[in-house]
Amino acid sequence: MGCCLAKASKINKPPASLTTTDHDSTLAFPSPSHPASRPPAFQRPSQLLTFSYSPSRVLQFDNSALRYFVNPPHGADLNYGYENWTRRPEERGRIDGLLSAWSRFKKSLNGQNPEIGVISWRGVITKILTAPYEERDAWELNVMCVDGTMYFEEHLSDAKLKEKSDLEPRHRLQSYYGYSFESYCTSSTTNEHKQHASGSSSGSSSAVGWGGDVDTNVQWCSVVKTKLGDTRIIIGGEVDCVRGKYAGNTDNFVELKTSLSIRNPQDEARFEKKLLKFYFQSFLLGVPEVFVGFRKPSGNLTTTQVFQTVQIPRLVRGKPGAWDPNVCLAWGDQFLSFLKDTIRGGSRNNVWRIKFTPKTGVSAVLLDDMDIRDVEGGEDRVGFLPRWYWEEMSGAVDALHAPDQRTNRRVRTSASSRVLHSLTRSSTSHTATNILSWSSVTVPRFYG
Repeated sequence: MGCCLAKASKINKPPASLTTTDHDSTLAFPSPSHPASRPPAFQRPSQLLTFSYSPSRVLQFDNSALRYFVNPPHGADLNYGYENWTRRPEERGRIDGLLSAWSRFKKSLNGQNPEIGVISWRGVITKILTAPYEERDAWELNVMCVDGTMYFEEHLSDAKLKEKSDLEPRHRLQSYYGYSFESYCTSSTTNEHKQHASGSSSGSSSAVGWGGDVDTNVQWCSVVKTKLGDTRIIIGGEVDCVRGKYAGNTDNFVELKTSLSIRNPQDEARFEKKLLKFYFQSFLLGVPEVFVGFRKPSGNLTTTQVFQTVQIPRLVRGKPGAWDPNVCLAWGDQFLSFLKDTIRGGSRNNVWRIKFTPKTGVSAVLLDDMDIRDVEGGEDRVGFLPRWYWEEMSGAVDALHAPDQRTNRRVRTSASSRVLHSLTRSSTSHTATNILSWSSVTVPRFYG
């Protein structure tokens, strides 16, 4: 069955700005100055499970990579430890880890198959939602739609991978500052009086407050369910740390960011523009707090500030050239409808290339066999999906259409079945609340 063929009656009609040919479609760039009159609802992200990546990049379904927030020392030198940085090589934007997590979670649902519209890493969804205000950087996605679920993978060409790997020394050092800040702000234990030098290979000469040498292979990730408009979405992303003890939900997650100290109105305007991505990166995973370290150009920390995620839009509202989250969510909903309309009814193994061009819009092109082989990269895949997952999905589809032998069995209520209900229930069961709540609401009331 094609991607959305069985659900065609639910798909919105193509917008007036949609144009189509035999093998490609385009969606025109939105107007940030004309927000939607009725922005779509966004459901509060709810955590499904977590997993860790070890230093050897092995995926583990535990919290071994979880870090705990501590206050960094004043004046910390973010250049510290640069020579000991273990930097994960640049690679294609595979979603294998997220699929492993989703597969594991589905097994807890006792054979039930929730209806999911999109599965993607957070970074991709952030790119989509912030596109209306992106003026410089183009991006590309590979998209497959299998049995009603669209899978998103960031497409990185060999040239793009080489560009990211061969950063100029100055840019490489600046990218390190963020990781260094994370080391100063985190500990492997909940004890705030951490032994700062214990995790460092630098020995007893470690800087005050240093939490350990940076290894970007190590990550702690959270997988959440949410909903934009009528589309249910599974999102995975890295979480920097938690404040206090981890309670099995997103309530005390913390996102760590660095930025140049604000010295003049131009610096302030640049920072407020950065807040757009800070906001959506946290918003999408249900992270309630963004902790920002401001630094000198030389890399020394000057001050820190806490931003509550749901209040960030208020900081820019009404200012000249300010971004509007309503525009972003309305565009995201239109983008997803555009994809559904474009790729419905195709083969399960079709791969589409989605290209975003700033100030122009989005194009969707069906890849030919040669391009699909390039996407597979010589690996055991169907398109960009790992073959094990493809075969697992095929088995689930066969089971779904097989005669049901369980109709006379007693239905058992469990935590997993309650989660399934949460995944499939209508958004109309949620009511609007004030700005400090993450409930599923229409955007104007959500942002107060």
